[in-house]
Formats: sequence, structure tokens, C-alpha cells
Amino acid sequence: MLALWFTSVTAIVGRKRTYWSLLYPTNKNRGLNSNVAEVQKSSEELLVVVGGGAAGVYGAIRAKTLAPNLNVLIIEKGKPLSKVKISGGGRCNVTNGHCVDNMVLAEQYPRGHIELRGSFFNMHGPGDTMSWFSDHGVKLKTEDDGRVFPVSNSSSSIIDCLLGEAKQRKVSLQTGKTVTAASAVGQKFLLKIERHSLDVVEYIEANYLLVATGSSRQGHSLVSQLGHSIVDPVPSLFTFKIMDSKLAELSGVTFPKVKAKLKIENVRNNPPQLTQACFFTHWGLSGPVILRLSAWGARHLFTSDYKGTLLIDFLPDLHIEDVRSILIQHKDKYMKQKVPNSFPLEFGLVKRFWRYILDQEGLGGDSLWASISNNTIMSVTSMLKQCSFQVIGKGQFKDEFVTAGGVPLSEISLNTMESKMQPRLFLAGENAWSGGYIAGTTIGNLAATNSATCLPQQRISELRLHD
Repeated sequence: MLALWFTSVTAIVGRKRTYWSLLYPTNKNRGLNSNVAEVQKSSEELLVVVGGGAAGVYGAIRAKTLAPNLNVLIIEKGKPLSKVKISGGGRCNVTNGHCVDNMVLAEQYPRGHIELRGSFFNMHGPGDTMSWFSDHGVKLKTEDDGRVFPVSNSSSSIIDCLLGEAKQRKVSLQTGKTVTAASAVGQKFLLKIERHSLDVVEYIEANYLLVATGSSRQGHSLVSQLGHSIVDPVPSLFTFKIMDSKLAELSGVTFPKVKAKLKIENVRNNPPQLTQACFFTHWGLSGPVILRLSAWGARHLFTSDYKGTLLIDFLPDLHIEDVRSILIQHKDKYMKQKVPNSFPLEFGLVKRFWRYILDQEGLGGDSLWASISNNTIMSVTSMLKQCSFQVIGKGQFKDEFVTAGGVPLSEISLNTMESKMQPRLFLAGENAWSGGYIAGTTIGNLAATNSATCLPQQRISELRLHD
């Protein structure tokens, strides 16, 4: 570690050493892993970014891009970009490549879609995100459902790009530290920083503060200390547990496209009907359409103890009368064949699922098509078009790192992402109560964070010019 010049007063608080710091660095550049002291310069203003996730790192890069002389320090308690590393099965969902219309994009946010309908995404939408990574050497691809991944199929491509750009821009990064307290002193913020490995507490003054801590209680505590209210976060991305022991036999069966609707008792406005892929698990149902429903119904599901009725149309491209007609034609053509072994190929079903549907209707293994009544055909048709499942709980999805909760959007100026309660305080990412979910969420809570990590830095640049 390089030697530091200290002008400090040391106090003993219990067993902890506390530094009240006006710290000056040597002339050597430490690159990305600098000490807090090295960014505390008297001649330049300081932006402290709390949180080294996608929103924090990307926001820090934007800050240095728009204001090169601004000192920028990221403080992260763990490893930077750790959630980026595991997202998308280790491939990293960068953004969504199908949402080119800002109004459509805003509608994908279960909470905040009305507020986000304005010019919010004009600053930096999904297309801008894709261009940024492409311009920085990361080749991207858009999959059928809109999710955008690096061509390498490795989140390391995204992580290396972000950390490399941060280092090149001389963004300082400190890990193993937590900002545990924040207070506003005039036009500055006094931050209390605790190290994990040592019994040491540091204090640092910042001109600007960007809180990008995701759904952690650490970030909620900080913004609460600075005057914000908090909507308690609840899980917002999870699978459904279904009360049906026979579903275990369907584990792994996938449908590339279904229509799904969730009904929750005593809820006036249920989540909208959604169309996307789903698949069966040992305990119930999962897949993009289920995760999206969990996001839309997060708070209502929480209050209902994760109980509800899930209705799925497994043949969304066929009208119910067309399904019935196809089944009748199949019966007429294959009257002597056993029903469990023979079904219309137009449906694109797997035999396990077909037999599951038949079991629901009490049709035995020896039933012939000739014995199937029109009423039974209608019942099977209804099962395929509106199959009902009782949701009795939730399963975890990627450690449930997406939640619904945080700072109400009414307390944030969405044109700049600056706090309405505290000037020079900015918020980005999941700590703002938007709870967005769409295919491709990782880089900073989809485009909301992309906008949110650009808007504060634009605002900071404006503030520095006026000061």
C-alpha cells in the first residue's frame, strides 16, 4: 500500500479507531483500488457512490465522462458487480432489445409505469445501453424473447468492460467497507465508513452522493437518515409453488408461449394477462411469464401469503373453437386409437403433458377416441385454453435479489433522479420503488437504471457549472 499524507485527528471510540479525515494522497496514481484518503482533495469536488453494483459502477463511469475533473469514489461492502456475475445463468442479461418505444417500455414497470411515461427514457434507453457496450468492445446478441446477452455468453465480458472503463476513467473503488451513516452538513454530506476486516471507522465529506445499493437495508437506512421515507421491500421475482403433486412428473416440460393470468382473492386490480414462456418444475411453475406475474403481483401476493389462482392458456395462438374443432377432427380420424397415445400434432404438446390433461378429466389409459363424447372434448378444450392452478407459495429465484419497495418515486425528481428531500443526493437502481421486470433486467434495473445513472451525472455537471 502506498504511503499517505494524513492531516487527521485520531479519537478512540470504544475499541475502534476513528479518523476525522482531511486526507491528502501522494502523487502516484493507485488506479481503481485507491484509498478513501486519495480522493479527498481540497481542490476538487467529490462524488461518493454507495454501492458497486451495475447502477453504481455505470453511474460512476458516466460521472467521470461528463465531469472529468470530478473525483468519484465507489464504496462497496462486497465484491463489485457480484449480481451481474450470476445473472442470466452467468451470461448476464444486459437489457431488453425489443422495447424501442418508451411508452411500451414504461408499461413494463408494475410500480411507476405512470411516472415513467414522460421523457425519462429519452436520456438513456435500452438502445443507448447496447450502443455503449458495443462501442466499448462488447459484442451483443438479442434473443427471441428480447433479452440481450454478450456474444461470449459470459458475464465476465460485461464485468471486465465496466471495471476496465472505470479504471481508465480513474474512478476510485473501495471494497470491504460499508457506509453506515450519512448526514447533510451545509452543501456537503458527512459519511461514516466502517471497514470489515479492521476495527476502523473513517469519516469523509462528499459534495454529491449517489446511493445505488439495490434493495439492501443499508441503502434504505442511509436515505432515511437524509429525510426519505421507505416502502418496505418484498420479493418481486419468484416462481410459484402449486398445489398439485402430479406436477413433479412434468418437471422440465417447457412451453415457448402461453398466456397467463393471476387472480388474488380480495384484490380489485389483479396483474394483467401476460404472454411469454413458462415451464414446469418439481414444485410448480417458473419461466419468464411466471416471473413477470410475480413482479406485477408482488405486494398483493405478499399480503395474501402467496395464495392465488393461476390461469394458463397453453394454446394462445388458437381460438377456443379452433381447438375444439381440431380435437373433433382428430377423433373422427383416429377413432380406434387410444387417447393417451394420440393427440393433434398441431398443438405441439409433449406426451407427458397431454396425459396430465387427460388425468384431470379422468380419462384412463385404455380409452379410445371413439368413446370420447363431445362434452369431454369440450372439457379437454377448456383445460388447454384455461387450465387452473392453485398457487400456495413462492419459490426462490436467484436468491430473490429483485424486490418491490424502496424510496417512493414521488420523492425523486425523475428528470434528474435527484432527491426532492435533499439537494445533491441522487438515487439509482432498485432502491427506487419501480420494481421493473422485463426480459433483460440486470444492467441497473433495465433502462430505468440506465437513465438513472446518466441523469444524476448530467445534473451534477450542471450544479458544478453553477457553483
